[in-house]
Amino acid sequence: MSTVSELFGSLVFDERVMKARLPGNIYYSLKQTIRQGKSLDLSVANAVATAMRDWAVEKGATHFTHWFQPMTGITAEKHDSFISPSPDGGVIMDFSGKELIKGEPDASSFPSGGLRATFEARGYTAWDPTSFAFIKGKTLCIPTAFCSYSGEALDLKTPLLRSMEALNKQAIRILKLFGHNDVTQVTASVGPEQEYFLVDRKLYEKRPDLIFTGRTLFGAKPPKGQEMEDHYFASIKPRVQAFMDDLNEELWKLGILAKTEHNEVAPAQHELAPIYSTANIATDHNQLTMEMMQKVAAKHGLVCLFHEKPFAGVNGSGKHNNWSISTNTGINLLSPGETPHENAQFLLFLVAVIKAVDDYQDLLRMSVATAGNDHRLGANEAPPAVVSIFLGDELTGILESIEKEVPYNGKEKVVMKLGVHALPRFTRDTTDRNRTSPFAFTGNKFEFRMLGSSNSIAGPNTILNAAVADTLRIFADELEGAEDFNGALQKLIQRTITAHKRIIFNGNGYDDAWIKEATEKRGLLNLRTTPDCIPAMLEKKNMDMLTGMKVFTVSELRSRYEIMMENYCKTLRIEANTMVDMVTKGILPAVEAYAADTAACAAAKKSLIPNLSCEYEISLVTRLSNLVDSIRKKTDELQQILISLHDAENATAEAFLIRDKVLPKMAELRAVCDEAETVTAKKYWPYPTYSDLLFGVY
Repeated sequence: MSTVSELFGSLVFDERVMKARLPGNIYYSLKQTIRQGKSLDLSVANAVATAMRDWAVEKGATHFTHWFQPMTGITAEKHDSFISPSPDGGVIMDFSGKELIKGEPDASSFPSGGLRATFEARGYTAWDPTSFAFIKGKTLCIPTAFCSYSGEALDLKTPLLRSMEALNKQAIRILKLFGHNDVTQVTASVGPEQEYFLVDRKLYEKRPDLIFTGRTLFGAKPPKGQEMEDHYFASIKPRVQAFMDDLNEELWKLGILAKTEHNEVAPAQHELAPIYSTANIATDHNQLTMEMMQKVAAKHGLVCLFHEKPFAGVNGSGKHNNWSISTNTGINLLSPGETPHENAQFLLFLVAVIKAVDDYQDLLRMSVATAGNDHRLGANEAPPAVVSIFLGDELTGILESIEKEVPYNGKEKVVMKLGVHALPRFTRDTTDRNRTSPFAFTGNKFEFRMLGSSNSIAGPNTILNAAVADTLRIFADELEGAEDFNGALQKLIQRTITAHKRIIFNGNGYDDAWIKEATEKRGLLNLRTTPDCIPAMLEKKNMDMLTGMKVFTVSELRSRYEIMMENYCKTLRIEANTMVDMVTKGILPAVEAYAADTAACAAAKKSLIPNLSCEYEISLVTRLSNLVDSIRKKTDELQQILISLHDAENATAEAFLIRDKVLPKMAELRAVCDEAETVTAKKYWPYPTYSDLLFGVY
């Protein structure tokens, strides 16, 4: 059996493999491309392609693919074999530098928001040498960007890479002012915690709603949910542990730093967390992680659910995005040090993040907006839709002292004494954690907690990188021309704190009083639903920032607006149609059958015992009959509204109609069907229940 160190990266064409297989000059040239963004000569690409092919074939690969991330939220790949015909009628294994660098998938068949029409099909994939190639099955996967024939980005990776370049450029300007002339690169690092549910595949296959939508559209509350709080960090069940063990091996082979695994709060819910990677590699790895979770789950007779709210009444699933920025010299720019009140460089980067989050709170909320996440935000440890920053008492106190120009008198560190001599003493952290905060400082990083579990982390990190880069640009423009750097720095930090302290909140994000204070007194935004959020993309200040940072073009932003609106509409239309289908083919026949059999039972009893009242049966049949009428009526109402959507002028109008008309009718239909489930005998009910699904994996 292989050790973890032997397994790790065994299917990755990483630096160890490149250094061993590439000539020195080729390896050096490739490293210059990766580290400094220098253009790649075709002769170098040919040499890399040959080495990559030989390595992959030795590992059993027969095909290669350009692996990219279109705006579908998942990855895409088109496989080509290595074989080429030889003059003697046989084949040779061939792979050129041109094939490594560029591919040509059909661009019209992916979401483009109007950038591509069906007759404008040509698109390109371009090798991203900053993310290592890897083998999946028998295919060499080459991470790539994806663009149209006219050069617009049609993927999630290209804007992310652009935002990383913008952040790098502006952060270096700031660092030079502090004398760090040795810093040549600043990168955003990300560690995304991935939450998910595991359900039994046989039960899953009997739930059309899970198959078509990823969530349960019906389901009465089981006798037990998460009330006892006995699932969180509890002993992992053998079947789940076997899944996790296999998953770890598959991820380690792909060079993914899977680190932490545990049960989450809700029954059947779990979490995996990796070690930090640079933002683009973390994005690639998270997409791979979700794919591997689903594949490994299938081997164990399970299904992995990534929907943000697959079950009503229990915790939904998020993807906590731990974000920091660091230099190539090993400095974490968000690390406060032992005396943060004296660390001017840290304080400048800290207030830059605060200003960026305040100025672009609408864009950050938009970046996590999906129909699924709308169900999750605002309860059960998911943050509210109002964006705020948690700093903790120490940093908040430091900023207040700077703003008021008074000395900071920090509290002494508290030594924790647990009252048992055998237990160790340790120093308490200077700040608590806040599980209700959308954007929380956690020691040397920020945890952006609003992401849904199915979200690609590319979009939120693109916005975060760009917003911070723009703020650093503003700071650098001011400080570079200052005669008195230290004085200008002090005034800049102080002024920024005063202007943006409204975004800082350390309290309970679920408190209604906070939401009222945030919106009415502080002027923060409460964008509760996806249709509320998406227009932020086309706000002038946001377009100016994103185009100014060269992260998006105007046409790319408009296309993404259309795609997000269309996705929202499509998602909820599918859900509504699935509800209608499940009701008409499953729930109504089941309830009617139970009512008919109950009535027949009462009639049989009366024929044997004429004076028998049969009160239970008559009451039950009456209730079931009323439920049948109500279900039928509400199903008809939902269908009529769905038909009316065809009259919507565009996707935007349709999205608001769905939010205001369709969703309430879906909720009404669900409520009456869930009531019917509670009074219908189990053998009649056509679908596995919440009790079955949440507690069906041992």
